[in-house]
Amino acid sequence: MIALATEGTMLTLTRKVGQKIRIGDEIEIVVREIRGRQVRLGISAPAELPVYREELYLQIAKEAAESEGGGDPPKDQGSDE
Repeated sequence: MIALATEGTMLTLTRKVGQKIRIGDEIEIVVREIRGRQVRLGISAPAELPVYREELYLQIAKEAAESEGGGDPPKDQGSDE
């Protein structure tokens, strides 16, 4: 069973280990493990769609802004799963 609640514009879902979340047809997120306050997620997405932890995404965006004057991370950077 999925518990749904909206908090502003964010959808909040409750999942157990092994359960999945689908985003469209090509993105799948699975809860791999829960240890105390830490959750391990597995993410399956197309290779052309970069997946970053937020802190890494922000670092890439900052470096791109400093070197290019833009704000988005370069599209050809590898993903971090």
